Amino acid sequence: MSSLRIGCGAGFSGDRIDPAIELAEHGDLDYLVFECLAERTIALAQIARRNDPKAGFDPYLVERMEAVLSPCRERGVRIISNMGAANPLTAADAVIEVARRLGIKGLKVAAVTGDDVLEQLDLDADLLDQPGQVRDLRTSLVSANAYMGSDGIVAALAAGADVVLTGRVGDPALFVAPMIHHFGWAADDWDRLAHGTVIGHLLECAGQITGGYFADPGVKDVPDLARLGFPIAEIESDGSAIITKVANSGGLITTATCKEQLLYEILDPAAYLQADAITDIRNVAFEPLAPNRIQVTGARGRPRPDSLKVTLGYLDGFIGEGQMSYAGPGAVARGRLALDILRHRLGDRYDDLQFDLIGVDATRVAAWPAPASDPFEVRIRVAGRHAEADQAARIGREVEALYTNGPSGGGGAVSSVKPVMAVASTLINRQRVISAVHLKVS
Repeated sequence: MSSLRIGCGAGFSGDRIDPAIELAEHGDLDYLVFECLAERTIALAQIARRNDPKAGFDPYLVERMEAVLSPCRERGVRIISNMGAANPLTAADAVIEVARRLGIKGLKVAAVTGDDVLEQLDLDADLLDQPGQVRDLRTSLVSANAYMGSDGIVAALAAGADVVLTGRVGDPALFVAPMIHHFGWAADDWDRLAHGTVIGHLLECAGQITGGYFADPGVKDVPDLARLGFPIAEIESDGSAIITKVANSGGLITTATCKEQLLYEILDPAAYLQADAITDIRNVAFEPLAPNRIQVTGARGRPRPDSLKVTLGYLDGFIGEGQMSYAGPGAVARGRLALDILRHRLGDRYDDLQFDLIGVDATRVAAWPAPASDPFEVRIRVAGRHAEADQAARIGREVEALYTNGPSGGGGAVSSVKPVMAVASTLINRQRVISAVHLKVS
């Protein structure tokens, strides 16, 4: 069985498109995967779909498809993405429309649905990350999406789809699916599925494994970061793989970048829970074979969980925020005086009220040494949460009022009010989550 080459063209919704184009044109790929769905993203997308039945998919879907669809079609590269978000069916229609504008005929686009489990929720189910049960959120609940596995994507690929769009699936599942389809792995081949999960986890954040969010000048130097290339996995039938990137692209792939990404968002290294398998990463090994070529081996797997994680999106009031800058001699003292004034004026009517002097103590922890001297410029930031939008807006108004009711020399005031889209988690029996594939042709 021939090896399989999968590239990652995005690690979040707003990711850069140029590296994806580079992969499509020069990556010599079999698959190009875009991982674009975060925890709150799908809840916000559900609101967008409620306001407009044709909305609710990733806002950059059309732009990405316009950029990569033609080169992928010419080179036989299949595309998989969770950019369907809250509306995979309409997302598929949007891709079909792009294909027709580009003159691409016969493109098969599949939408995978089934992750929206709002109607299947058990209201008595416990919340995982806070006290209470699902019923406690019922009046403010916006969305409930289960982290599905690779099954629906595999079925779409078997049906001949050139582009597969999903809603909420586990991030590694986007990469595991083409491995299952290509190599014919059994659904209970836990070690191979664990290897696939590790590879997917390494690729899913795109530029993070090629030096993005890794660079620290003088400590961890990354060459040509402005032209950061995105990763490729060269996968063998036993699940071992080499992580690499397009030749002459920016960034780097080393054992260090791989180790940092491997540990990213891992709770228990002995039991990384995903819908396709439970993965033990404790014996994963990275071996450098050549510059920017790291071999990955050593994952072990156990049977997949009986339950799937569900992310619940719910409205939790409004965040009001205000900021203002102070500069020059005495900037810190004037900034502290401004914050003291605001503490008095705002009182105790807000939840989670926070006062920061950015540049001095907004991120400083006790273990860090105090600065040798005051900075020349600082910025105050005040934010708090309230059930009512007009009360949340009062925070920004009080900051702006400092122009003539506070210390001298303040400037650059800004304010905002935003609804709080909070998230919680629960579990659902996987038998209650049924994926479906909808195929469309340009």
